[in-house]
Formats: sequence, structure tokens, C-alpha cells
Amino acid sequence: MSSLLHNHLTSSSSSSSLSSSTSSFFAQNSFDAVRSQIVSVVPSAKKAGFCKCVATSPPEHTAYKTKVSRNGNIAKLQAGYLFPEIGRRKAAHMQKYPDAQVISLGIGDTTEPIPEVITSAMAKRALDLSTVEGYSGYGAEQGEKELRARLASTFYGNLGIEEDDIFVSDGAKSDISRLQVLFGSNVTMAVQDPSYPAYVDSSVIMGQTGQFQKDVEKFAKIEYMKCTPENDFFPDLSKVSRTDIIFFCSPNNPTGSAASKEQLTQLVKFAKDNGSIIVYDSAYAMYVSGDTPKSIFEIPGAKEVAIETASFSKYAGFTGVRLGWTVVPKELKFSDGFPVAKDFNRIVCTGFNGASNIAQAGGLACLSPEGLKAMHDVVGFYKENTQIIVDTFTSLEFKVYGGKHAPYVWVHFPGQRSWDVFSEILEKTHVVTTPGSGFGPAGEGFVRVSAFGHRNNVLEACRRFKKLYK
Repeated sequence: MSSLLHNHLTSSSSSSSLSSSTSSFFAQNSFDAVRSQIVSVVPSAKKAGFCKCVATSPPEHTAYKTKVSRNGNIAKLQAGYLFPEIGRRKAAHMQKYPDAQVISLGIGDTTEPIPEVITSAMAKRALDLSTVEGYSGYGAEQGEKELRARLASTFYGNLGIEEDDIFVSDGAKSDISRLQVLFGSNVTMAVQDPSYPAYVDSSVIMGQTGQFQKDVEKFAKIEYMKCTPENDFFPDLSKVSRTDIIFFCSPNNPTGSAASKEQLTQLVKFAKDNGSIIVYDSAYAMYVSGDTPKSIFEIPGAKEVAIETASFSKYAGFTGVRLGWTVVPKELKFSDGFPVAKDFNRIVCTGFNGASNIAQAGGLACLSPEGLKAMHDVVGFYKENTQIIVDTFTSLEFKVYGGKHAPYVWVHFPGQRSWDVFSEILEKTHVVTTPGSGFGPAGEGFVRVSAFGHRNNVLEACRRFKKLYK
């Protein structure tokens, strides 16, 4: 290249003419070999009039980084949280099939309008905020006194739970994380397998676990209590190691199974024998029928070992409104005798300013006689959807579980991987479900089908299922 430049440039050229001639030279001659390189022209130190082409790498443009290390516990988490991942796959499918009518029976989000007796109360509270008399600012972090009293009398009337045992919140999922902060990083944790992913993920984030073990699809230091059709979806407690905290959901998400009074009596005894605390998620209690317990506090002695979380989300369509509650009985104490409720109160007061006053007005309306009837009507509608789905898969000779006490149907696909079944159903029917393995290793081979959906969509989805699996 230097000889080419020598023939093109004269030795009498000045620096400016050299630069000009070189620019002209490169403008007229394109070299493919150096297109990706920066070429600089340097006058020769030994021979005046000569120049040397030096190829250098392009400068690296790196983004500024702080000196703050990433939380190593969050780095342990596997892929994305289950439901956003389903949303991502749904979006990709809709982009691939823009004209398809995609029906979502996956993420357990409600679809039916909130009853007007409830929304009108929220609207009134919202309008009252524009008046001097009706305005209110910060409320009690634990929730409005009237709402706490109504929750106690409505759901725990004969169970010895009082209004000051109840902490109103922006939803059970938020309280699960607050409880993890309460317990700290030095506790051991047990969960049903399969179970709602928030229990495990929040435990990982808090630093209660070891690394994810890919060979068994489990996090180290978590006790996975296997729940399968073989044990009636209730763990064999004789094979469960002692842990500090036991997360237990009944009716269970995702299997739809509800524990009997006898089973919950075993669980409470197990917790007492081990000095453990049960975190009992009762988010679907209103779907329970018959004499199956709706609250852990129906079991004698539970107030000494249990906390209960609950929510209006699946009763009144409050998934977007956000209102729930957690019960921490006075009788529940740490190993040093200090009341658990006092520490939870400190967590709430430190990291939360209380649920929206508008949402709490809706909660009060939910607990009025008219509101309770309206909620039961909504729950009844979803239970009818559930039966339609159960009947469909049963007619196709699948083994079907759940569906009686919860709005979820747990369908078995033996010998198949859950994500493969999810993908096949989505690809061939344009229906979104939830892969069972997303809830834990014992969920592999199952798919959860949600009954939350408009009736026409549920009927259409079932028609498509019958066409696929006939």
C-alpha cells in the first residue's frame, strides 16, 4: 500500500496537500480488505514524502458501569418469572399469527367486571376526596379500622381472630414478600411441590437458599414437599425435613386441590412438633364448598403456629385494584417469646403506607350483604367455567385433577414435558395454558388450565381442545 501512495503522492507535497491527496486517494479507491478497519496515514520518519498506512482496531464503546455488585441472590433465579415468560411467548405467538383469536386460560387473571355495588362505593370514595369533608391523606398502615373489623367478623367470626390481628394490604403476593423480609435470610423454608412460584422466588431473593440444581430442578436448602395424585396432593410429612417456615396453599395453586380438616390437623401438629411457622395462602378459600376448611384457623392450635394471607383478587375481580389482608395472631411468637405480629407491624410501617383508601372502600362494599352475594355470584360463574373445562378433558380421557374447590384444572400428559405441551396447544389451538413444571419439578407432565375467562372464550377453547385431542 505504501508504494501505491508513493506513486500517487509527490515528495514535495506539504502536510496539507498530503492530507488532501490521501483523502482523494481513498475516496477514489475502495479497499474491501480494510473496510472494517480505521486507516491512519503517518509520515515516514526516515524518508520524507513517504507515508505509512497503519490499520488499527475501532475504538470500543463501553457503557458506564458503577462499582456496585449485583445482588447474587437475584442472579440465582432461573430465567424469568413464570407468568411474564408466558406473556412473552403469547406475544410472540400473536406476532406470528396476527389474525388468530388467541384465548388466554393461562395466567390466572380474572375477566368478569367488578359488580357495580362494589365499584359504586369506590367511585363515591374517589369523588369524596375532592371535598374538604371527604378528603383523607395517609391512613393507618394496618388498614382502616372498620374494614379490619368487618374482615374479622365475616371470615373468622367464630375462630378467635380479632380486628387487630388483621393487616390490610395491596394483595397477598405483596404480603408474601413482606413476610420474607420479616423472617430474614437465616431461616429454612419448605414449599409444596408444585406451588405458586412467588414462594420459592422470594425465598431465593432473600438469600435463604443455595444455588439452583439443574439435575433435580430444585434450589438447594429448600424442602420441596412433593404433592402428586399418588398422595392425594398432600405431602407425606413423615418424609419432610424440619424447616423454620412452611408455605402451604389451600386450595392449592396450581393443582386445585384443597386439604381436608384431617390433613390440616396433621400439618398443624407437624409444625408444632418442629417449632415451625406455617404461612397459609387462602387466596381461593371462597371457592371451597362443603365442610372442607376455608381457613387454617379452623384447626385447633393453629393460632400458635400459623399466619394466613388472603385476597379480594379472585373473589371480586380485584387483580388490578389490589386489596388483600394477612392475619398474624397474637398467640404466634418467636423462639424468644417476642410476638411475630409486632415485628410484622414494624415491617408494614417501615415499607408500606397502607392500602389505597379507594380500594378499601371497595373492600367494605365487598363485605356488605349485597357485596358478598355479588362475590359469590362471580365465584359461581368461574366455577361453572371450571366444570366445562373438566368435562371437556374428561371426555377426551385425560386424567383431570382439581376443579372442585378452585378455578384451576390440572391435566396430566404422561410422558410429555410441560413446556412442549404448552407449545403444542398454543401452536395448534391458539389457546394459552400454563406449563406445570413452572410450579416445581413435581409439576412436570401436567398443564394448568385456568377457568378465568369469558364464557364464550371458554366454550371456544374447549371446542379447540376437542378438535386437537379427539
